[in-house]
Amino acid sequence: MNATPKHKPLSAALWSAADTLMRQGLQFFVSVVLARLLSPEEFGTIALLALFIGIAGVFVDSGMSQALIQRQSVSDDDSSTVFWFNIVIAILVAGLLLAASPAIAVFFGKPELVPLTAIMAANIVISALGAVHQTLFTKRLAFKPLVTIGAVASVVSGACAIALAAGGWGVWALAAQTLVAGTSTTVMLWALSPWRPRFVFSFASARRLFAFGGYMLASGLLNILYERAYTLLIGKFYGAADLGHFARAEGTAALPTVLFTNTISRVAFPALSSMSHDIERTRASLRLGLQATMLINAPAMLGLAAVAEPFIATVYGPQWLPAAPLLQILCLGGVLMPMHVLNLQVLMALGRSDLFFRLEIVKKVFGVAVLIAASRFGPFGIAWGLFGLALIALLINTSQTGRLVGYGIWRQLRDVAPAIVVAGAMAIPVQFISGFDSFSEAVRLLAGVGLGLVLFGGMALVLRLPAVPMLDQLVFRRATRPTASDSGTGEL
Repeated sequence: MNATPKHKPLSAALWSAADTLMRQGLQFFVSVVLARLLSPEEFGTIALLALFIGIAGVFVDSGMSQALIQRQSVSDDDSSTVFWFNIVIAILVAGLLLAASPAIAVFFGKPELVPLTAIMAANIVISALGAVHQTLFTKRLAFKPLVTIGAVASVVSGACAIALAAGGWGVWALAAQTLVAGTSTTVMLWALSPWRPRFVFSFASARRLFAFGGYMLASGLLNILYERAYTLLIGKFYGAADLGHFARAEGTAALPTVLFTNTISRVAFPALSSMSHDIERTRASLRLGLQATMLINAPAMLGLAAVAEPFIATVYGPQWLPAAPLLQILCLGGVLMPMHVLNLQVLMALGRSDLFFRLEIVKKVFGVAVLIAASRFGPFGIAWGLFGLALIALLINTSQTGRLVGYGIWRQLRDVAPAIVVAGAMAIPVQFISGFDSFSEAVRLLAGVGLGLVLFGGMALVLRLPAVPMLDQLVFRRATRPTASDSGTGEL
């Protein structure tokens, strides 16, 4: 397979950004409306199932989709084998989830979790039907159809959830949103994708793909256990309302992170996989990706932390104010998220799923120990525990990138430090302005956001932060075709 043309990853990145921005924007709008119609306890009730649904989802994929993307050449037998494998596993996992639903309901003391689990289990099977179609779009960097699919699914599922919530259906509105989103996404994937599975299952393909995907399965299980362990701890010991507040803070903190890191990572894995034989290009692409995402992510996260209280009160309503201090802590941990994501993308692109898995074991051992200890101090203890674990994970992830491509933590921090320092300098006056109690929350929010944009934008231009000229060259001045001067940069 030839190396990916330089213009194609950039075009894909723009379409991926459009897809993520539209999807996240619509989902955010829907979540704001639902937050004003439903209570924190109702959101917390559906969040109680996050760990179990997450584990089931990891088993359904089994890492085979990543294996399809990572391999340079994929046959139709490979794709069909993954499709049927996913379907069989989805049915088995959904059945196990249904069987476990009474025990889950007893554990949390909420009988309504039994039928809720049944709805989520059905969605696992439905989503599995479209997983390979979506993977093949991603492998080809064909994100344009995914924009349409994401937008329609978000609108349809959001409208359904809002209508049910307004009609007094409570937590069932959230369950219906998930089911409708999964169903509409799968239907449109089949409608827009020309690929159809053949009635073929190749054990040779399964073994070959699982050699990479098996490690990704194990890594995914460790990751979901770590990321969703708090739902068990908070839900069991502190109640659904506290879990609802924590989940609201986590979801809000993830908004900018998901937008920027998903945009890059969806392009980075297939693009880096295509250049995995060239360490120089891999290193240059990683550097550009880090600087570009941190130029946006750092001010977004620190700015959101600075305006957390007026943001929560204005957007979600005063009943969600207990989530504001949690949001501030989680935003601090989210500043370095692009570094986590892109460093791991390099390991996957190089085919080192074994190393990826070993790193996940080390990080999750630390993670479980810290979260169990931090849970004694309630949701705030867990939030600070997650912040500390983010720093530990960064050291672990970058240690291997430094060894494999010669771009370790100190070089990475040196490249992204200017954006973080300038974002921190911006956040201080924004925090001061947004804290004036004499003004309404909406006025404080608008003043803080406006001041933050002016301060960071002005300082970034005056100081010529590293990624500013690169983004300007890539987005605003790139030629219609690549030139020799492009070599070494602009890969993503």
